[in-house]
Amino acid sequence: MRARSALFDLYGDHLRARGSQAPVAALVRLLAPVGIAAPAVRTAISRMVIQGWLEPVALPEGRGYRASEQATRRLDEARERIYRRREEPWDGHWHLVLLTPPGDRSARVRLRADLAYLGYAELSDAVWVGPVASPELAGVLVRAGASARTAHARDVDPPPVEAWDLPALRASYDGWPGVARDLVARHLAAPGDPDRAAFAARFHLVHEWRKFLFADPGLPAEVLPPDWPRAAAARHFAVEADRLKPAADRFVAGCLPGAADCRP
Repeated sequence: MRARSALFDLYGDHLRARGSQAPVAALVRLLAPVGIAAPAVRTAISRMVIQGWLEPVALPEGRGYRASEQATRRLDEARERIYRRREEPWDGHWHLVLLTPPGDRSARVRLRADLAYLGYAELSDAVWVGPVASPELAGVLVRAGASARTAHARDVDPPPVEAWDLPALRASYDGWPGVARDLVARHLAAPGDPDRAAFAARFHLVHEWRKFLFADPGLPAEVLPPDWPRAAAARHFAVEADRLKPAADRFVAGCLPGAADCRP
């Protein structure tokens, strides 16, 4: 788990409901149970400020950081996808993005990852397709220094589902319950504070489930096999996440300003 990704998880899953801000010391304490060292946290914070995801803020407890407006939009959208309880209706249109990529190689790599996160896949050279138009697309293109023409297409025959690796995605969903059970059991078996253990277990659970946001575009049921395993995997995730949440919330509350104690 990288510090930048862990900070996104922390702000999205725990701090979004607590003002989306925290002192640096609290961020360090909260990421210690998941194996992120203080220097890595501080380095990631600095980079996320430069990238526009975090903003420095003066708090009574000292210097802190708040999620930017850009980050808040991304976190809210991610949370909706992570904890989605039902499938959204599909209007039958595919969204096409005819991309003019940036010249910088690192920017192209980041753009490809961002487009995959938004649910797009490369259908052919510089042509990306998604099941819905993402409201974040324009911002992603601007940050990458890219441009694109877009279009909506209906009655695409055959449906462009081959742009995604559905066999690999199916295997990941099929294996998810076992992965989740092992992950949670390993962290809950850790000695010491049970709330700390539950926080670490839930944090890793959400982090692993969040990876599906990059692999699964949320294709509509109309173009998926009838036995598609996403719903069953999502139910297993929701049950485990809900079960761990009360103890994890107690640990977070104990690490934020005003708490008497938080053991790293």
